[in-house]
Amino acid sequence: MTWGALYTQLAGVNRHSTSLGKVWLSVVFIFRVSVLVLAAESVWGDEQRDFVCNTLQPGCENVCYDHFFPVSHIRLWCLQLIFVSTPALLVAMYVAYFNHGDKRRVLQQGSVAGHCRSDKAHAAQELENLRRRRLPIAGPLWWTYACSLVVRLLFEGGFMYALHVLYDGFQMPRLVQCDQWPCPNLVDCFVSRPTEKTIFTVFMASSSCVCMALNMAELAYLVAKAIARGLLSEQQGGNPKGKDEV
Repeated sequence: MTWGALYTQLAGVNRHSTSLGKVWLSVVFIFRVSVLVLAAESVWGDEQRDFVCNTLQPGCENVCYDHFFPVSHIRLWCLQLIFVSTPALLVAMYVAYFNHGDKRRVLQQGSVAGHCRSDKAHAAQELENLRRRRLPIAGPLWWTYACSLVVRLLFEGGFMYALHVLYDGFQMPRLVQCDQWPCPNLVDCFVSRPTEKTIFTVFMASSSCVCMALNMAELAYLVAKAIARGLLSEQQGGNPKGKDEV
């Protein structure tokens, strides 16, 4: 699956989301995917080739590189974006299941109505309306959407923690010292373009923090809206009783 195909899937799901969800999708694909594809991949393209150690011992450079960089930043960010985008499929599955039931009902009504051209046109119009409609975030869809946000937050936080633990922070070192076998002694290894890689790492981490803030704000908005809806329903349910008492 390409990034364009993933964007198409998420854009279809985002039709049923809030305004904050649409902002989140824009941030993901403008500030994260675009930077990852257009710039970051070229910056990390020479990371292993230009990782130089002051030794001629065969295998020492490879072992030291694997020790200090067990997972490439690019591959880790790609996994992060895939895992973060996956919870949206929960919403897509629910919407598809809900639309499938209504679509089956429309088709059954069309088959009962007969084979008249007007009935077929009406059924086709209803099917088109089902495909384009926007479901309100309430009931089971609210729980599905809220769960997807929570899972998305957990993935974002987990990958941020993994990035910080694997590389001991977000700053790329200029010099690392390695004493792994088969290195004959403590050798100095030099990282290519550490300043540029540090800038991209901080930028991607900042973009991830922005996405987490948007997800938390959207979750708070959903909870507040659900509470307000519950209070409104209680007031509307209590009004008839008050009128009867008067």
